[in-house]
Amino acid sequence: MRRIVGLMGVLAAMFVMLPAPAKDKLLSEDYVREPMPPGFKVIVAEFEGPVFADANGRTLYDWPRAGLRNGDAGEQKGKPTCEDHKYTDNAGLMSPYPGGLELPEVETRPSCTDVWPPVLATPNAKPVGKWTILERKDGRKQWAYDGYALYTSVLDRGPGDVFGGSLRKGTSEGGAQREPVGPPPDIPPQFAVHTVATGRLLIISATGRSVYYSDQDKPGKSNCDLECLQEWTPVLAPETVRPQGDWSIVESSPGVKQWAFRKMPVYTRTLDSHGASLEGSDVPGWHDAYTQMAPPAPVGFTVNDMHSGQVLGDANGMTIYVYNCNDDAVDQLACNHPDTPQEYRLAICGRGDPELCLKNFPYVIASMGTKSNSHTWSTMDIDPQTGKKVARDAPGALHVWAYRDRPVYHCARDKKPGDIECDTWGEFNGARNGYKAFWLRDDFGGNAGSSR
Repeated sequence: MRRIVGLMGVLAAMFVMLPAPAKDKLLSEDYVREPMPPGFKVIVAEFEGPVFADANGRTLYDWPRAGLRNGDAGEQKGKPTCEDHKYTDNAGLMSPYPGGLELPEVETRPSCTDVWPPVLATPNAKPVGKWTILERKDGRKQWAYDGYALYTSVLDRGPGDVFGGSLRKGTSEGGAQREPVGPPPDIPPQFAVHTVATGRLLIISATGRSVYYSDQDKPGKSNCDLECLQEWTPVLAPETVRPQGDWSIVESSPGVKQWAFRKMPVYTRTLDSHGASLEGSDVPGWHDAYTQMAPPAPVGFTVNDMHSGQVLGDANGMTIYVYNCNDDAVDQLACNHPDTPQEYRLAICGRGDPELCLKNFPYVIASMGTKSNSHTWSTMDIDPQTGKKVARDAPGALHVWAYRDRPVYHCARDKKPGDIECDTWGEFNGARNGYKAFWLRDDFGGNAGSSR
């Protein structure tokens, strides 16, 4: 079945795309208020939830150390390593190719700090709570949160942009990813938040099991009877806890206290096959609980139901793909953005031939004048020969759709709606350098996101 996405899709029951009612789409994730140094603030981003930002609204990121195929990359607590050095060859950390090979566009390749400016502290700055001050190798002072050095991204152009990195793993690039940093969500200790394609999913922290609510219940009252309890388990609240923020407590049966989120009693599902599952939302009247829903795709996009999940499509149902890329230098810079070298993409999609790339993985064209209502989705103008951004009136420019400021594509091998012939096309199943289908039901096939 193909479903229309957009405002009309939200309003019309037959076109509902996401497994939660409209009220979740309109609400933002609440967070724990913590002391912050002067000049910093919290912005609730559309996809990533609450993130820290500097005085200009630029999102803050860290670079936690990650194990790669042939070593580690990233930073340890208290030890910033993103420097001014411009690397010209790969390190062989995750690539099957040996270290020492020359990188593309070495003459203009930026340094790590060119792409990730350090968040510097003034001479009179003082640590506050989890905010501390580190000394860089060059002697400058840099802010850190929870021990990790903080950076901004040159890809973020305004408040609310979170284009440098993501908490959802495997969606932007392979390698050691940068991650946006934010305050902890305002949730009881029993719970955690897991970032998936459809939003910020509530799970049980100890088990990873998804949290659900039912249309059969009423605000502040559980109507789950004995038959219901065979499949759905109330999330019990300990005797010592108290209501907080969006969280309240209901008495589901005499003497039994159950958590309620935004007044609705919450449950886990005994039949879920894995953690962070959306399977329960397939049961009529049941919904996954989100602290915040992801912004909808542009009006006219569609969703295809498949045996392996749900994949995003264009107005004709043809699958949409994202391109992932991370170069293999020590500083692990992304190469999936139009402002980065295109040699990687051209090698994967057309053996270095731009025309062959356009044939194999054509851009998803946006009509002139089309606008997006979110930061997450946008349009841009691309020179199809170089893959770089250009002015709208540039000769031969293509006006294309972009997700997180990166163009999205079709696959020439797909012949009918729902085909995914190019899913995981490229190195490391499309994660290191390649294409992945735009999965919305990412609880299938190991595509789940990351919690933090």
